[in-house]
Amino acid sequence: MNVALSLGGVAIALAILWFNLRPWWKGSRDPKALLPYASGAGIGSLSTICVGGALGWGAAGIAGLVTSGGNTGVEKITGTSGAATLPTGRMGTLTQEGAVVAFLLLGGVILLYKTSGKQDKRRIIGGAVTFAVLGFLPGVASMLSWWPDLVNEAGAYGRDLLSTGDI
Repeated sequence: MNVALSLGGVAIALAILWFNLRPWWKGSRDPKALLPYASGAGIGSLSTICVGGALGWGAAGIAGLVTSGGNTGVEKITGTSGAATLPTGRMGTLTQEGAVVAFLLLGGVILLYKTSGKQDKRRIIGGAVTFAVLGFLPGVASMLSWWPDLVNEAGAYGRDLLSTGDI
């Protein structure tokens, strides 16, 4: 998947991350308050490894739009280009079972989105956008390499449970 990331795009993603985490940090720090943002972040990061599917196409498109907007914003505000390109990487790959789990997680996030209020809907979208961009960075992908493994293992466990009945 060809994705072009720049410093301007990463700056936008980091700003969205900051705007979502700062109120939580300054507030009650209740872990449940992070659920909307974290659910969007989870599906956004998984979408970066869904090569060839709609989620992967969406992540690449979001990364491209955010990068373009970030480059323009940095240039208009500072007079200097923010278009310095960054290398991209991947967290891993999905197995067939992991793909089913990713599909089910997407359904859960959609359900959460539909039942959420206006502010939580923004947080879900913000998390998805943030990690659809940051998930392509090699450093972030390396830190999140456990995530596809967990999804793949959950899918394999579910398949084994359904086919053999052994827990």
